[in-house]
Amino acid sequence: MSVAAGAQPEQAGGQRANQADEPQRDQAGGAPLDQAGGSPPDTAGEAPPDQASPPHPTSGLNDTVHQRHRLGILTITAEAKRAEFGYLREALDLTAGNLSRHLTVLEEAGLVKVEKGYAGRRPRTWVRITASGRTALGAELAALSELLRRHAAGS
Repeated sequence: MSVAAGAQPEQAGGQRANQADEPQRDQAGGAPLDQAGGSPPDTAGEAPPDQASPPHPTSGLNDTVHQRHRLGILTITAEAKRAEFGYLREALDLTAGNLSRHLTVLEEAGLVKVEKGYAGRRPRTWVRITASGRTALGAELAALSELLRRHAAGS
């Protein structure tokens, strides 16, 4: 009789020969007991089954905002009245094409406003964060702060 790798041979009556891998259960056959076999495992901090637990902080992360270059654009523009395209390109170490694409994504989401004009005779592009952009950035920073707080508390 050959036994497949990882399979348990059966004894008469259909029971497996080695049941050591199965968790011990209370007499009613319900909750698994801890390794000492005495009491159900500690569930401190878990919500009772009838209550929904609050969402994990990562559910508050916005994919549009969270991408590192877009997060950089939003933080820089939140610190200034407006930022010039060339400054953003250098500060974030992006090509003009990559920065332009990120700005398009943010502008389509209503998070920034791109303004074109002239400084003297030279064409310029300025980026300004919108009220929605400030709100989205604040929510992103709050979610990241909560993750940091939880991580620090768990250490």
